[in-house]
Amino acid sequence: MRILVTGGSGFVGSHTVALLLDKGFDVTVVDNYSNSLVEAEGAIERVASARPEFCRLDIRETDELQRIMARVEPEVIIHFAGMKHVGESTQLPQEYYDCNVGGMLSLLTAARETDTRKIVFSSSGSVYGETNQLPIPEKRPHAPTNPYSTTKSVCERILSDLCTADESWSAVALRYFNPAGAHPSGLLGEWCVGPPSNLLPRVIEAAACEDPEDRKMVIHGDDFDTPDGTGVRDYVHVQDVADAHVRAIEVLNQPGLPSGGFEALNIGRGQGVSVRELIVAVEQASGRELSIEVGPRRPGDVSALYGDTSLARDRLGLVDYRGLDQICQDAWRFKSMHPNGYT
Repeated sequence: MRILVTGGSGFVGSHTVALLLDKGFDVTVVDNYSNSLVEAEGAIERVASARPEFCRLDIRETDELQRIMARVEPEVIIHFAGMKHVGESTQLPQEYYDCNVGGMLSLLTAARETDTRKIVFSSSGSVYGETNQLPIPEKRPHAPTNPYSTTKSVCERILSDLCTADESWSAVALRYFNPAGAHPSGLLGEWCVGPPSNLLPRVIEAAACEDPEDRKMVIHGDDFDTPDGTGVRDYVHVQDVADAHVRAIEVLNQPGLPSGGFEALNIGRGQGVSVRELIVAVEQASGRELSIEVGPRRPGDVSALYGDTSLARDRLGLVDYRGLDQICQDAWRFKSMHPNGYT
């Protein structure tokens, strides 16, 4: 089966591409490398012992994207491409709407013109916003608290409306929570363009400092309504997230998708982990102690966010998720093998 993957050189995208190749899919990657490194191409090839076609392109270049798709004739699109940082989105809302929503519209235009009508969308558990209903079921209404999350919600609505209006379309939106970790080989992982903004990469960076005096970690807020006052999130291994995308392809090929051909699924372990608990897990994985400082909350952050994943278990067969210890061990292994980035 021919698969087009947008943003396939990014963190989750690269792991998904490697898994697709390992399972024998014919993969074409479209990426503009604004949030990823070209060195990820070699890492994917080393992990999968195969190499997809890489096309350097911004998906908002609709005509060129359409030409690529007309040549490749993909049967399914997996859509990762987009801007992804909560804090940054509050400072650059226009850019986020242009990239994430504009990118989706461009992709769907190219797909329509080339008769590709199946898509797996990289959504986010952050679409739910602040809620006391934990774990969060998929039927919970969206209440995003920042532009990034709002773009994910809008893109889901676009897909849902499209599938309702035209039964030839089908789409699965995977609302995953906090993908983390790395490929167990240590060859493929999360290498950030610029300073890391997600929590686990920041903790790993702090632990990697050779001088113990430099192993400092700032916690953004310790006055949340949580057991230890720090934010609680659902951390899910990136390999499990990649597996969910591959399994979603099978769902697209099954008849009877609800909601007019659109379905949304939570992807996560269904367990909340606080910032302090994550730091302790990294300390255990690395064998290094960190000093903690408490700073102000970041705009758009919510107290707790973790989902009910029973529907994904039923629809995708996702049962055995890797645990927090393995997430941190694999992330630390990747950092230890690549202290200065991909080489």
